[in-house]
Amino acid sequence: MPTFVAPDGTELCYHLVGEGPPLICIPGGMQDTVYLGDLGGLSAHRQLVLFELRGTGRSAVPADPASYRCDRLVGDVEALRQHLGLEQLDLLAHSGGTNLAQRYLEKHSARVAKLALITPSALATGIEVPGDARAAIAELRQDEPWYPEASAALNAMMAGNATADAMKSIAPFFYGRWDAAAEAHHAGEADHRNTDAFAVFVSDGAFDPPTTRAALAAFPHPVLLLAGEYDLNSPPSAVAALADVFPNPQYAVQPKTGHYPWLDDPTQFVKKVSTFLAGH
Repeated sequence: MPTFVAPDGTELCYHLVGEGPPLICIPGGMQDTVYLGDLGGLSAHRQLVLFELRGTGRSAVPADPASYRCDRLVGDVEALRQHLGLEQLDLLAHSGGTNLAQRYLEKHSARVAKLALITPSALATGIEVPGDARAAIAELRQDEPWYPEASAALNAMMAGNATADAMKSIAPFFYGRWDAAAEAHHAGEADHRNTDAFAVFVSDGAFDPPTTRAALAAFPHPVLLLAGEYDLNSPPSAVAALADVFPNPQYAVQPKTGHYPWLDDPTQFVKKVSTFLAGH
């Protein structure tokens, strides 16, 4: 497995999947990249450079745990670009990893050629998701057999009772369909997430919304912002608000998909993302 060294000496690794021009992929939630798979077959169009963030997968645990903070990970992405010998990079990020992509753009916008933000978080820009937006998304699933239990758990969480059982019960809300594939995908997450690192990733000082907004507003190239119609984590309304920060956004909602659109409908996902990356 290829490795390189971060500015602070931490050894980091990445996986190469597929052929073609490289596409650096940043996972969300301080998880390793297993959950991304080959992004629904996107590897048929691009070589996916699946970046294992420090403390995840086979990348080393840093000597300084404070280096998990989002803004401090920017140097790791830049070190990967230099290691790959890329003058500019095409960058795809998912979920919480899109905050890192936004902060990277803030520091190194001249190094980014294409940027695809998949079911993105908007923490880095200070955009909040109100509870009624999540409730509206949840109501779209009211005819599903699992809805009563999941809805009750969601209401409990929104009331401040975020138990482990409640977190487990709301899992179907994050997928376009709650089938065996979705259940297996969700079940694997616990073994691939560094929860302590994620707490640091979003800790005080991780974000500077005014500075990030200014940088995004000055980015001249098209940016794909892809939302899932059913995504409880990153509702389309929040993704649309993030798109408005960019001067040249390509905002799209993938129908009947949740937080992992490449899993719910790989054909539509690959078509949308590969077309964007090809510049058409």
